[in-house]
Formats: sequence, C-alpha cells, structure tokens
Amino acid sequence: MRSSTDVRAIRHGYTLIEVLVVVVVLGIAGALVIPSMGSTGILRVQAAVRSVVSDIVFCQADAVAFQERRAIVFDSATTYRLVQVPGSVIDIEHNTLYDPSRPSGLYVVDVSDPRYGDARINSALFDSHNYLVFDEQGAPLGDLGTNTAGSGGTVTITGSEQTFDVTVDAFTGRVSVQRRTEQGQGN
Repeated sequence: MRSSTDVRAIRHGYTLIEVLVVVVVLGIAGALVIPSMGSTGILRVQAAVRSVVSDIVFCQADAVAFQERRAIVFDSATTYRLVQVPGSVIDIEHNTLYDPSRPSGLYVVDVSDPRYGDARINSALFDSHNYLVFDEQGAPLGDLGTNTAGSGGTVTITGSEQTFDVTVDAFTGRVSVQRRTEQGQGN
C-alpha cells in the first residue's frame, strides 16, 4: 500500500486554485506596467533635454580643456552641432567637432531621432544669436568678435505636451532646466 507522501510525489498537474492565483498575479503585474508604458514619450523628450544640457556642459568644458573657443550652434528645430571657433567666425562646414560615435563622424545631434520621441527645439536664443560661444575660461561670450561677456540665453524644447527651458547664465555659464506648467509657470 502506498503512503500519502508517495501519492504527492506521483502527481504531475496543477490545481485550478494554483492556476487562478498565477493568472491573478500576472493580471495585477500587467495592470501596473501598461500605464507606465504610455509615458515613454515623456521620457524620450526628457532624454532630449538631458542631451542638450550635457552637450552644453561638454562644450564649455572642452573650451576650458583646450583653451580655445567652442560654440554650440542650433541649426534648426531638430539639429545642433558643437563647433571649434579658431577666429571670429563660426565655420560649421570645416570646424564641427569630431565624434567617432556618430555615423557622420561629426558632433551633430538630431533630436528628431526616434530615441527622443517627438522632441523639437522651439527656440535657441543667446544674445540675439542661434549659437552659444564659450571663451577659454568657459564663460559665455556676447559676440564672436570681442571678449565681451554674454548675457546667457535659453533653449526651449517641447514634445509630448511638455515644455522645458534650458537656461545658460551670464558670466558663469551655469546650466539649469525648468519645466513649464500649463499656465506658463515653472515648477
């Protein structure tokens, strides 16, 4: 005669209760994951903002490291590039920085890339220019032909019903980000 432990060892199936518990747990997990998947567009736009901020900071640090002027030039609503400024003219054709990680080999960033969702650069204004120049000490300049300190400026990035202002302070070049709310107030 078999004991009860032998019967349990022979059993190979699941009970209805066990199957229902697994289904309920998977349902709860799915209910938690699916709403967060809808916010991927927001996260992608925030990635574009982080990219702009990191590239501005890199441009400033590169100017200090090489003791040469560097500029970040906002070409359009979707692209910007980092440029070496050897004189008093920005020549994006010949002086765009080299970046081996990019397909073209040039330091050109396209925020229309799918990894940035529907991000767009609404405006980029620095002392009435579409570019930001850093001098050898990492300070923003007001004009290429002089060593006059710039008044800073702002890049506005939108997408997925969000708007972000990336602000570069005068004199120090400190970069900060502020998200606009519905009423236009920052938080």
